Amino acid sequence: MNTSNITNYKPKDFAELLGVSVKTLQRWDREGTLKANRTPTDRRYYTYDQYLQFKGINTEDDKRQVVIYARVSTRNQKDDLQNQVTFLRQFCNAKGIIVDQCIEDYGSGLNYNRKKWNELLDEVMEQKIKTIVVTHKDRFIRFGYDWFEKFCTKFNTTIVVVNNEELSPQEELVQDIVSILHVFSCRLYGLRKYKKQIERDVEIAKELQDGNKPVRGTESQDS
Repeated sequence: MNTSNITNYKPKDFAELLGVSVKTLQRWDREGTLKANRTPTDRRYYTYDQYLQFKGINTEDDKRQVVIYARVSTRNQKDDLQNQVTFLRQFCNAKGIIVDQCIEDYGSGLNYNRKKWNELLDEVMEQKIKTIVVTHKDRFIRFGYDWFEKFCTKFNTTIVVVNNEELSPQEELVQDIVSILHVFSCRLYGLRKYKKQIERDVEIAKELQDGNKPVRGTESQDS
């Protein structure tokens, strides 16, 4: 689900955002509690401003920042990084969005310890960020994007994903996959390394367990 004050919400997505059922939205629409917008083909949709208003947040006096976030894995990809920034600025200008901050980050999308990225999340939690604009989901985080999107939404921060596939280098994806394989290979090697010790520990545990069982002959003699 894309969270964006530019993109409209389908009833199902908006209901999930509010934590209610679609039937509740339909009832609110009929009662006038929360009126749905209508497309020319009479399909219902909602906007992010409606979400903020429903939460009691004054959108007119919202002074939080709009942030462009661009990321590449290595400093050798500086040209790719600048292409992202240029594209996002052009996108924002075309939409009439005023950019308050531009974050240029280096580091793997698998790395959750990126300093600038963590500082951005801190500002989200401090209610300082209104919108984060990225070219593609994996520029923000390689895996687990949906979780982080919902996390930001809880602090009333939207993530606008422009979905420009050309600005999401395939080489980075390959590098990240290789990194994952390397980690699991090391773990498997570690297990093989200690396989004999593990087997020995299991044997000792089994011997101890069997040793604690009463012998049937002794059991009958005691009774």
